[in-house]
Amino acid sequence: MSQQKSDYVDDADIDATLDEQANEETIEETVENLEANGFDVVVVDSADEALETLQSHIPAGASVMNGHSTTLEEVGFAEYLTEGDHEWESLPDEIWSIDDDAERQAARRESQTADYFLGGINAISRTGELVAADRSGSRIGAYPFAASNVVIVSGVNKIVPTLEDALDRLESVAYPLENERAKEAYGVESAIAKQLIFRQELEDGRTTVVLVRDQLGY
Repeated sequence: MSQQKSDYVDDADIDATLDEQANEETIEETVENLEANGFDVVVVDSADEALETLQSHIPAGASVMNGHSTTLEEVGFAEYLTEGDHEWESLPDEIWSIDDDAERQAARRESQTADYFLGGINAISRTGELVAADRSGSRIGAYPFAASNVVIVSGVNKIVPTLEDALDRLESVAYPLENERAKEAYGVESAIAKQLIFRQELEDGRTTVVLVRDQLGY
């Protein structure tokens, strides 16, 4: 079942000043700085355009894995990967068809090296850094090195002025919302257990950030 921010925002105490829609000047400066740091950036106007961008970006025959991401659910990619008409190797389908817990966990680890790994991000600084955290590390483990290609999808509401603000957004916006989701979905609280500051991409063309001019995700 797809989960939306609106499902949890009433129960979570968040800093709304770090979850505001960015203006065009802010978006342009952020794109410029992300590109200077080695990230490819695509800016789109809507969730539908984001999905079309993802569909066209990934070549036929590629192995594809996604980390849990409310944003990927909101743009329709999570459902498309497992149920859509495409010519990719859907690693989530393979993983969740495994009955043995140890084998499934091993397959999850192996999926970090997918040809294309997609996920969200918890904050983007206007100065061009990406910040994310996981309880398990099953998403951010692929981002720095393991996956051959990384595609990160984000609403422009995750853009904040500085890296310090990005770390603050992780604590005061993303975590409270994810904690409410985790309690409902898994019966446990979430945790900022494993944290990533992605300052630069040094491999040309490896990491693409798709920015959506919309209020998406945590």
